[in-house]
Amino acid sequence: MAISRNPKNAPTVRPYHPQDEPGVRELIDADRLPGQPHCTPEKLAAARHGPVPFPLAGWTVPTRPRINVLADAEDRPYGIIAYLSWTDVRTGLICWVHAHEDPCALRALIGHALAALADCTWIDAFVSAPPGPLGPGGLPCTRRGATHDALVQTGFTGRCQGCYLHCVLPAEPPSAKLVADVFPCDYPPGHRLIIREAAEPVAEAVVSVEPDRTATVYWIEILPTRRHRGLGHKLLSQALALLAEQGATEVALVLDDAQQSASESRAATRLFRSFGFTLVDQLWTYQHPRPQAPRPALP
Repeated sequence: MAISRNPKNAPTVRPYHPQDEPGVRELIDADRLPGQPHCTPEKLAAARHGPVPFPLAGWTVPTRPRINVLADAEDRPYGIIAYLSWTDVRTGLICWVHAHEDPCALRALIGHALAALADCTWIDAFVSAPPGPLGPGGLPCTRRGATHDALVQTGFTGRCQGCYLHCVLPAEPPSAKLVADVFPCDYPPGHRLIIREAAEPVAEAVVSVEPDRTATVYWIEILPTRRHRGLGHKLLSQALALLAEQGATEVALVLDDAQQSASESRAATRLFRSFGFTLVDQLWTYQHPRPQAPRPALP
């Protein structure tokens, strides 16, 4: 939906209201990737209290997020943006923005957030992280090209941080050898699988299933001294079998290329491809350094 050019019907950016929920969830789901959970009222309510799924290391608790909608002449939302700031480090974060990939609406929303974060000397957007309740952890650059362009046009610079992978589980997944101990996990909610050797944890994975039967592999890690011995294959095999037993029909994960060497990234890609994972899109993150105001000259 394009923004009206009639001044009498000019769109307005205003705070999110509870009655906006159905329209906002529709906006978010319009950008949903394969295997990503649907936006539910509970997920949206949780995001209003803090849409950053994993706090950034070394940062204190941020201010409460601000969520604004771009409303049409009938006061219906057709764009939404969430942003927050850390006062101690004067840093802001645009958490997510959705507007049916309408360039004018996206620029209006991002411009509004930049004005609201004017006191920040640095602003991030789409900080890469594991998939969260309302997004994959970064911006899918190809599928959301208009959002990428709007960020660049408003002063952001971006870089590829990882890849979003997706797999459809077979109707009857093959049985997996039980090599890992399985424990409930509160955060993120799901299960933790741990392989031990001589009582020492050497490999770990964390997975979860949503009510809509989508599932997420949050991470899978092998001790460097235990790699190249097939532990990753055994662990992922058991993890996917567990997800299938819990009703999952498709699984998504994020491969964080920025945190891996080239050889590690290639090995991880081979592992996931061997289980049927395919690349959906690259995930980008963005930064917007703000010039600091000059200090007044001393008399």
